[in-house]
Amino acid sequence: MQADQKGKAMNGILQSKVAIVTGGASGMGFATVERFLEEGASVVIGDLNAENGRSAVESLSAAGHGDRVRFTATDVSIEDDVAAMSELAVDAFGRLDIVFNNAGIGGAFGPITELDVDDWDSTFHILVRSVFLGIKHAARIMIDQDEGGSIINTASIAGMGGGAGPQAYSAAKAAVVNLSKTAAIELASHNIRVNAICPGVIFTPLMHSGNEEQAEEVIAEIQPLAKRGEGSDIAGMALFLAGNDSQFVTGQEHIVDGGLIANGPRLVGRLHNSRNLHRMAGMAFGNSGQPATVRRL
Repeated sequence: MQADQKGKAMNGILQSKVAIVTGGASGMGFATVERFLEEGASVVIGDLNAENGRSAVESLSAAGHGDRVRFTATDVSIEDDVAAMSELAVDAFGRLDIVFNNAGIGGAFGPITELDVDDWDSTFHILVRSVFLGIKHAARIMIDQDEGGSIINTASIAGMGGGAGPQAYSAAKAAVVNLSKTAAIELASHNIRVNAICPGVIFTPLMHSGNEEQAEEVIAEIQPLAKRGEGSDIAGMALFLAGNDSQFVTGQEHIVDGGLIANGPRLVGRLHNSRNLHRMAGMAFGNSGQPATVRRL
């Protein structure tokens, strides 16, 4: 891939496209922002963590992408924030072609008899309501442009069966899969494609909670591929779904997990951050900058 001195990709597969990536200041989101920029897109990063957002823009600007990246502090569960983020893309770059609704948290955890209902609701607000809002406001812009578009939603293998995540998280991700299918049917007449990515174990801070070595040991036992899942693996799938090579692909969940779900995930209770879930309950906020709440039972 050739690039000019400002870091603008020449002949990139997303040349002249404009994208939004929520949760784009870290983890899978940041890896996708980097990949989109390398392929010629302009990108708006929406993230609740303003400190991470500023650091991301500084890093990307140092790499020569500063003219094609913007950050806005965004609570993806609040409609006004999502609407403003969508409008920023149009105001800054003139259009909107791709939206990656990726922001997420670990959410409510603990025995179902001990879960706090407000934590359950917050989990669904951040993991499902956010995707609805992202689709809603992206679709409005894309329909007006009348040139189609690609909407990508982060689901999870946890939403495809039991045993790969806490109850609230798994149920929310199952909802994202179904919402992606339903929206794909509704928006197909506008040539707007909607797909979900279902990651397996991807080594981000949200997944390993600082215990990478222990997580690798568990995954080595049950994941067929020896390769460690990285944010770049999700970025590669997002790039495929954003580009023209996937122009006949919509309404699908795309599993990126090293064969984990094919082998049966068996993750709950084995990874360090889920080993003692029967002894505690609370809410995990991932990389949002908010501390987890934990109540020992």
